Amino acid sequence: MAASFLPLLLLLLVFPFGSDCFGLKGCKFDAIFQFGDSLADTGNLIRENPATPFSHLPYGKTFFKKATGRCSNGLLMVDYFALSAGLPLVNPYLKKKASFTHGVNFAVAGSTALPLNVLAQNNISSPVTNTSLSKQLDWMRSHLNTICSNKTDCTKKLKHALFFMGEIGGNDYNYALFEGKTVTQVKDMVPRVVQTIMDATKRVISYGATRVIIPGHFSMGCLPIYLTGFQTNDSTAYDEFHCLKDFNDLASYHNSKLKQAIKLLKKENRNVIITYGDYYNALFWVFRHASLLGFDRTLLHKSCCGMGGDYSFNVMQICGFPRVPVCSDPDKHISWDGIHLTQKTYQIMAHRLIHDIAPEFHCGN
Repeated sequence: MAASFLPLLLLLLVFPFGSDCFGLKGCKFDAIFQFGDSLADTGNLIRENPATPFSHLPYGKTFFKKATGRCSNGLLMVDYFALSAGLPLVNPYLKKKASFTHGVNFAVAGSTALPLNVLAQNNISSPVTNTSLSKQLDWMRSHLNTICSNKTDCTKKLKHALFFMGEIGGNDYNYALFEGKTVTQVKDMVPRVVQTIMDATKRVISYGATRVIIPGHFSMGCLPIYLTGFQTNDSTAYDEFHCLKDFNDLASYHNSKLKQAIKLLKKENRNVIITYGDYYNALFWVFRHASLLGFDRTLLHKSCCGMGGDYSFNVMQICGFPRVPVCSDPDKHISWDGIHLTQKTYQIMAHRLIHDIAPEFHCGN
């Protein structure tokens, strides 16, 4: 009898007493400004490069019934934050004639934290976009120049805005690892990546940001792209969820350094609410409770859209390419295309994050 209550109990943990009770409406955010990469891009890369696979179906098939530039079958976490705050979905900066009344999304799929010249010095290329975090910040400055008459006006306009500084930096590590760097070599990049994120946060605070979320990295060793690219017969390389430990340890190392830096930044900016977004444990929570959440346990590490190998992923036949199949029910999968997650996964993670983060913003309901 008790077991029959488990799905209901888990549902309440994900969506506690309905989304309004622990949602963001009480925070009275009037805008969202998003920086980052493909985990948050709502249409910038497809305007930089219309030839990208993200520019056409099956991307967007579940919610929008068309491709919007989101690297999933539907909504992303930033979309669920906007909905929870009672705001419209945030338009990408490069969308002409779009409304930016309630914020701007500067994120670009494939973007890095470190500038391209810094990566190049370490023999790391950025194959997807030339837009790094510094360019996104320049876009922000240009945008503010069009809406603010002076610094005081900007401070007033941004007073009730929510800023997402990332997730960013994941591609710095992805490119390095898949271009032949070792985990140890990539760990040496972490302090500089984290410092870049802190410098970017300081910059938006100088513009007038008062509430900032700085997300950490996913458990990257659980993604089909890593499970395929670094597959091994050594069973000790995998954890209890069949995720590659070395790569999850790298993500944890980054997150640890990021949290330390956030702690210092908060001391330096006591009038600004800065909080860590725990993407790592939010995704692990989904893996841990996958069956009760309605995911198929036999498909946890398989791409919904993809083909080949043990994980339905092949870098030469990625989602969006001709004749690459799409699963019949994306809601049974955690991974959408082997690199990014499904709408359902993002929804669950977003609600968990909102539940954890909202109290830090001291929002009334």
